[in-house]
Amino acid sequence: MWLLAYLAYLRLKIGALIVRILVRLMSGGWNASPDVITHIPSRDPGRKIKIHVYQPSVHKTEIPGPVLINFHGSGFVIPAHGSDDAFCREISQRTNYTVVDVQYRLSPECPFPAAVHDTEDVVKWVLQQPAVFDRSRISVSGFSAGGTLALVASSTLFPKNTFRSVIAFYPSTEGHIDPATLVAPEAGGRPIPVSTLRLFARCYIQSEVDAQDPRLIPSFADPTLFPKNILVITAGYDTLADEGERLARQLQKDPKRRVVYQRMARCNHGWDKKTRTGSHEWELKNRAYDLAVEMLYA
Repeated sequence: MWLLAYLAYLRLKIGALIVRILVRLMSGGWNASPDVITHIPSRDPGRKIKIHVYQPSVHKTEIPGPVLINFHGSGFVIPAHGSDDAFCREISQRTNYTVVDVQYRLSPECPFPAAVHDTEDVVKWVLQQPAVFDRSRISVSGFSAGGTLALVASSTLFPKNTFRSVIAFYPSTEGHIDPATLVAPEAGGRPIPVSTLRLFARCYIQSEVDAQDPRLIPSFADPTLFPKNILVITAGYDTLADEGERLARQLQKDPKRRVVYQRMARCNHGWDKKTRTGSHEWELKNRAYDLAVEMLYA
């Protein structure tokens, strides 16, 4: 049995390595420029969690101040910490928020619930810094898998009203659905291949877990537990768009909650990461980031 398990893991490891190499070649890597790079304690003795910190350019004397905790995209497999550098810097320059960008563990080396545990540990660390961060103004954001983690954190891991806002860019909210059945709202573009989505799922969920665990599937979370301010950004060419919009519409039923969701037409999953100035994608990236700033000021 151990040999079969090892061979299964080895196949996942090789698949993940191939995807990581391809993404690295296509993206050219990520050159982040945070103000501070530090490591904070995790629940595991002797292990630290790396974070990038972006200090606000306005209201610098406001201490304690608001904080946005951000989780990068990855498919829970791809090492892309730093890929949200432009977003984190823009938020820190345009708002009075400090941005904490988290490097969580990836699969298949560290499958579920490792990334969730890292998410929880970073939020707890922020909550334990009342002299630095205003506990009444903690928000979370994320892109793709990071958007899923942000939604999980804001609905399942902590008590109601822990977070002021949650901002999720093209998240997966119904990861239990067969990727082969997913269809993008708009034809064309470059949807994530079904084989890649299946690899991500197999890498991340290796053990026997409850298929309706809200730590995996945000759409199974109690809708009353989400924050009062919610922003969901989807992309027209993305097969994950419909599920993100379904969750947003469900949460929008509460009249006491401010829910904004917008689909960026003719955009691929992750379109905002590499844009040419003046292009259609560049304009919609600016629109999406404007909506994030507006949500943080809600």
